[in-house]
Amino acid sequence: MTRFRPCIDLHDGKVKQIVGGTLRDGGAGPTENFVSEKPSGWFAESFRQNHLTGGHIIKLGPGNDEAAREALTAWPGGMQLGGGIHADNAAEWIKAGASHVIVTSVLFDKEGRFLPEQLAALVKAVGKDRLVIDLSCRRTERGWTVAMNRWQTLTDLDVTVETLDRLAPYCDEFLIHAADVEGLCRGIDGGLVEFLGNWGEIPVTYAGGAASFADVAKVDALGQGKVDVTVGSALDLFGGKGVRYADLIAWNRR
Repeated sequence: MTRFRPCIDLHDGKVKQIVGGTLRDGGAGPTENFVSEKPSGWFAESFRQNHLTGGHIIKLGPGNDEAAREALTAWPGGMQLGGGIHADNAAEWIKAGASHVIVTSVLFDKEGRFLPEQLAALVKAVGKDRLVIDLSCRRTERGWTVAMNRWQTLTDLDVTVETLDRLAPYCDEFLIHAADVEGLCRGIDGGLVEFLGNWGEIPVTYAGGAASFADVAKVDALGQGKVDVTVGSALDLFGGKGVRYADLIAWNRR
């Protein structure tokens, strides 16, 4: 059964909802759908009170460590942590309260070539059961291609059955944002969800584009109940109007 997985996206030390494709180095800042006046710990405490496990905290760039630690302190062992994770600091974040660490960019060189030795180092540092591989991707002529560096750089790794089979023995879960629809509230990438559900060998969380509760139900149907879902900008908790937080809590309690 598809579960709702909560999220806390941190940018410049604040909880925000951002249109994913607008994150860039330098120049104008990203397009922001929501900037909270409440601290990260407030959101994590709400997730704890409502028994929402397996969510993720993502640090989008520098200046977010303090807010990340606050959230992990509020819900110790209840959330995963990603953003700037590597073999030398992964265990530190587990000690700080993360159930898992989430990695993408560290698994590639600057040109986007996959580095299996980096994955091996992370497994050695925290163990596969504490590791989530983020295969967030963009649509390309090859299908879906993993994008790193805040989704700015395409890699040499495509989201295929072969890729999932290759990486699954080295992690506990996959997290996959559909970067082209992330934050737009115009609907999910149904083809990607269906592909992930057809694979379905280990837990997978999909994020990107959910605009209504019907989209949550669509993830459940297309993913055959094997794909969990994150709702961001459309959620009333983050200023959205498409999905009620209370409805997602009730969904998880079915």
